[in-house]
Amino acid sequence: MNRTSVTEFILTGLTDNAKLKIPLFVLFLHVYITTVVGNVGFMFLNIANKRLHKPMYLFLSNLSFVDFSCSSVVLPKMLTDLLSETKAISFAGCAMQFFFFGSFGSTESLLLGVMAYDRYVAICSPLLYQAHMSSVLCLQMLIAAYFGGFCNSFVHTVAAFRLNFCGSNIIDHFFCDLPPLYKLSCSDISMNVVVLIILAGLVTMSSMILILVSYTNIVLAIVKIRSAQGRYKAFNTCASHITAVSILYGTFIFTHLHPSTSYALQQNQVVSVFYSILIPMLNPLIYSLRNAKVKNAMNGSFKYVKR
Repeated sequence: MNRTSVTEFILTGLTDNAKLKIPLFVLFLHVYITTVVGNVGFMFLNIANKRLHKPMYLFLSNLSFVDFSCSSVVLPKMLTDLLSETKAISFAGCAMQFFFFGSFGSTESLLLGVMAYDRYVAICSPLLYQAHMSSVLCLQMLIAAYFGGFCNSFVHTVAAFRLNFCGSNIIDHFFCDLPPLYKLSCSDISMNVVVLIILAGLVTMSSMILILVSYTNIVLAIVKIRSAQGRYKAFNTCASHITAVSILYGTFIFTHLHPSTSYALQQNQVVSVFYSILIPMLNPLIYSLRNAKVKNAMNGSFKYVKR
């Protein structure tokens, strides 16, 4: 069986246990609703409130868009499969799902790097912040993040779906991802693995280097602040971003830096639920609950609605 004869794949989904399907469907439906309301609400809040028309909130709004999109690529199909006997996905549909999930995932990684640089400028050069973080520079950084994310995913998608797939067409996962796809291929995947390591490494490392350099300078600047209150305020402005970075990269490293055994693939499913479904739900909560301006904007919006 070669690539041209494969017209569809079968996803194993989260579970084969019939007793768990309905509870899981209800649970993840609530997660998806919370994700949509949280991220879309965050975007509209940023657009509607003039006090949030600043670089930091522009990046947060784009992070919400990426999280909403990433979740929407995976969750609706997963919810449908929980209620279906057959969990089929077409060859083209699988390629599209992987492409958009990889695009938004890579873009999120790059956005976190851009946001670290924004925090560096805000803390280390507060008087020059508005001048330095101009609307043109912010737009350029956003375009670079999306361009890098989509290009990275495009290369992986083309490389993966040009492979030959032999024997079983059952993907041992709840969405189309590289490790279970490579497991089905009868082609030599060594070049794919090299490309994956190089490009994913470039995206991840460029973001991580920007984050590490930014926070190294931030820490050095904060140490020089004499008052404890001043140091606390400076650290507090970074707390949400540090939390988001730790969660994303912690799960990413765990997922990709261990052997591709069958047990590891099962672990990947559990971790994939976290970074593809739960993180998009948590990010707006992390940023809104720890940001005074966002909370004030939300309170103002609620008061306006009540009137």
